[in-house]
Amino acid sequence: MAAGPGSDERPGPRHRAGPTDIADPVIRQEVRRAFVWLGMAALLALAVFLSQSLLVIFGGIVFAALIDGGARLLGRVLPSPRGWRVAIVLIAAVLFLAWTARFAGSQIAQQAAELPATIQTQFFRALDWLRGHGIVINVGNVQELAPQAMGGIGQVTRAVGGLIGAFTTLFLILVLGIYFALEPRLYRRGVAWMMPADRRAYFEGTAQIMGFKLRRLLFGRLLGMTVEGVATWLMLQVYGVPMAALLGLITGLLAFLPNIGAPISGFIMVMVGFSGGFDMGIYTIVVYLVVQTVDGYLIVPMIARKTADLPPALVLAAQLIMGVLFGILGLALADPLVAMIKVWLERGAARHDPAAAGMDPDLAEPGPEPAPDAA
Repeated sequence: MAAGPGSDERPGPRHRAGPTDIADPVIRQEVRRAFVWLGMAALLALAVFLSQSLLVIFGGIVFAALIDGGARLLGRVLPSPRGWRVAIVLIAAVLFLAWTARFAGSQIAQQAAELPATIQTQFFRALDWLRGHGIVINVGNVQELAPQAMGGIGQVTRAVGGLIGAFTTLFLILVLGIYFALEPRLYRRGVAWMMPADRRAYFEGTAQIMGFKLRRLLFGRLLGMTVEGVATWLMLQVYGVPMAALLGLITGLLAFLPNIGAPISGFIMVMVGFSGGFDMGIYTIVVYLVVQTVDGYLIVPMIARKTADLPPALVLAAQLIMGVLFGILGLALADPLVAMIKVWLERGAARHDPAAAGMDPDLAEPGPEPAPDAA
């Protein structure tokens, strides 16, 4: 029998207010908002804690975009299932690396061993030339510090053949990239599933546009790397500049880092050039200027109109920040990361202002993506 109004019985445990029950709706709403902000702060702290792992995952996405771009190009001439086209792209890349190591590996390794001593000699020659022209260099024990600095350059040149210390990171990026490239829609659907239902279509469209922009950006980078590396090697080889193959390889690899890679490769090239005399040094300067002019004023602008179109100052700032935080990996991935953030922000602006979508046709809602086997 239920207790009457005058009964001394108290409500049972099921009817008592718990510590999380808030009767006031205003306070309850504010508490919910506080928990949302606390959750966002916790997610931010977790992202900072896992930043290295997240960067490796993003590196896998970038590598997957390279594979995906090659598979899509191959699909225009070879109507085969996507998995076969991805396998062909990977096999072609492995065969190219094997050919390079077989026919040019020993020569490049020998040149890489000679490069630190050559740059060190030129460093001391430059100091003597400055002293001979009355310029006093007061840098303390420069004679003792210079060999250590040149040893750092030797480490950089040895890294061309392979970064032993970063082998695990590189291996993870390669494996993740292959998995992402084989079934990109599977992983996109998995991420979209964690979002509210009304946001999934928007995320799918944004992810497709990001992939499209990333493929074109990387295609432009690869084209620029190839042109700079081959042109530098041929022009230096014609004049007989020492280590022409190694300098071409370094120039091509560093071309992946816009704004930063070119001055580094140019400095190394000029230092090696002056080791063969004044005329050879002037020739290397001319080669550097010609290659960078052709790439910077003809190839890059032509490709930039159809890629992410990133402001150089923004890319340089991102490279400096990412390089300090994450080293060489952050430096290499700064450009693609800025491109993805740019697409995300532009898509958000176009969503709130439909008229803004007309500024860039790539920001419009994409149509249904073809099936993986027909992509």
